Amino acid sequence: MEFRDLKRQYAALCNDIDKEIKEVMASANFIMGQPVVELEQQLAQYVGTKHCITCANGTDALVLSLKALGVKEGDAVFVPDFTFFASAEAVSVVGATPIFVDVDAETFNISALDLEQKIISTINEGVLNPRAILTVDLFGLPANYTAISAIACNYGLYMLEDGAQGFGGSIAGKKACSFGDIATTSFFPSKPLGCYGDGGAVFTNNDEWAELAKSYRSHGKGIFKYDNVRIGMNSRLDTLQAAILKVKLKAFVEYELQSINDIACEYTKKLKSVVHTPVVPKGYCSSWAQYTIVLDNKEVRDRIQAELKNKGIPTMVYYPKPLHKQTAYMHLQSYNDTMPVTENLCKTVLSLPISPYLENIEVQEVVAAVCDAINIEVA
Repeated sequence: MEFRDLKRQYAALCNDIDKEIKEVMASANFIMGQPVVELEQQLAQYVGTKHCITCANGTDALVLSLKALGVKEGDAVFVPDFTFFASAEAVSVVGATPIFVDVDAETFNISALDLEQKIISTINEGVLNPRAILTVDLFGLPANYTAISAIACNYGLYMLEDGAQGFGGSIAGKKACSFGDIATTSFFPSKPLGCYGDGGAVFTNNDEWAELAKSYRSHGKGIFKYDNVRIGMNSRLDTLQAAILKVKLKAFVEYELQSINDIACEYTKKLKSVVHTPVVPKGYCSSWAQYTIVLDNKEVRDRIQAELKNKGIPTMVYYPKPLHKQTAYMHLQSYNDTMPVTENLCKTVLSLPISPYLENIEVQEVVAAVCDAINIEVA
């Protein structure tokens, strides 16, 4: 059993993918070819934004967005403590300071209550200039944008949506990557929409920011290739990856998103009386980058993970260490007190295998293994 079954996905899509790859090879236009332009148009249409600017990876997408917003040294950017390192790393790359915020115990996304407290504390301290909120649509579920948008508006902050795991998720039909003033996603292979390498994208309705992102991704070029008007970076999406993503996007829209939601529903139906299953608030749709359960404590989590491994069932722990305890951020301890929810989640979460191509018999196998490990009979 695969944790995220990319092999089955390729088997299902190989004819179309191979055709697209051969066309790119024949054209020999490997950088910023026509498939890149077409993919950007398709992604913008799907998400519902005016602009989509592809780039080399999801981390670069965050950096490009922060640069476009003008975030710099002396600025504070508020980042959820329970997420992948890249969310905070991008803030540091542009010279700003990440201020970590605890998360909601049910959704695992940034806590609006703790966010406002951290903003007020930062303002009162007077050392850093609060500039932006970097939300994360963790595990596929969009953050609480009703509450976060109100806070951002109240304190005059930009809202940058990190939709690396959230592409395809939605709230009342509005798609992830369209909630922020500017938003990003990642096409890392295991993401809801993934390529066969690295890739990322920036989404925005702001014309100026879109042009800045395009310039920054190509060495800060101006109106022509060899007039560099700012210091940029080299972060373009390969034509081959764009061609692959076009095929995958079609499958994602047509059936993959529905399939993975059906599988998640089956997990929840079978496991909700056994463990703490993921919460999807009313009106929300998750794209299920991960299906993550919560156990009673670290000892139980580790034991269940070991027992599933012995049965050939792969699992993952996202994430075993909070951002505020990362070695690279130990110097920021004065800004970051304890994060009780995050610290508990790091000890108790366990992600189970999930993909649009997981078969029902495999779902039942995972359910039975979890129940057996907890000594509960399957319903």
